[in-house]
Amino acid sequence: MIEIGSNLFKRALVEKRPQIGFWSTFGSSIVADFLADCGFDWILLDCEHSPTNVREILPQLMAIDRNSITTPVVRPPWNDLVIFKKLLDIGARSLLIPMVSTPEEASSAVSATRYPTKGVRGWAGGIRANRYGRISGYHTKASEDICVLVQVETRQGLGNIERIAAIDGVDGVFIGHADLGAALGHLPNRNHPEVIETIKHARAQIESIGKASGILTADADQAQMWLDEGFTFVACGIDSNLLARESDALAKRFKG
Repeated sequence: MIEIGSNLFKRALVEKRPQIGFWSTFGSSIVADFLADCGFDWILLDCEHSPTNVREILPQLMAIDRNSITTPVVRPPWNDLVIFKKLLDIGARSLLIPMVSTPEEASSAVSATRYPTKGVRGWAGGIRANRYGRISGYHTKASEDICVLVQVETRQGLGNIERIAAIDGVDGVFIGHADLGAALGHLPNRNHPEVIETIKHARAQIESIGKASGILTADADQAQMWLDEGFTFVACGIDSNLLARESDALAKRFKG
């Protein structure tokens, strides 16, 4: 029988070791394969703001899983137990749940990742997550290495952030600063001083509960600022932004 491996990303969050990530929106296994060798601690595979579906996540997981250093984190399109079930069954072990605004929504997300009696995850035998039945005791041990990250990005979520972070089974709270900026009335200026100060205060609240805090930025200098501020897991780039910026610059150099 095969033993279930440890979720290195989840372990790092518990130990408060900074984790540097990268955001992938292309839905391509080739891009995932390329990114797996870059040296990032985690790679976010996005299903919320991309056309990627569950079937397209599978080859991306397979591409990244061959690299034991990098952890794939999947963002489902919504806090939906049916989608979670499919993602977990194909081998996703770290999920970033968007638009969590209440402790009840956070608790529901955790429950969807646990088998009864600790949760409501549907049981299946020969799935990729347990290597098609080869991992001994998978169904009793799976929750130990499933990482649940919840994304706070509304005024309501801000007001509940400590209660959300305190939910048992929530491993980290991610600040969605673009939607948060919009909620605060600063769309599309996510870098408005009020947004920045609100994020700093939210991070302190998350850390006061003892949970890891996370954020995304496509600006390398800002990524360093958030790390210096104390964020635990920080995504420092987005594949679509990087390609657009570099290809635009190259075209401008030769075409003017």
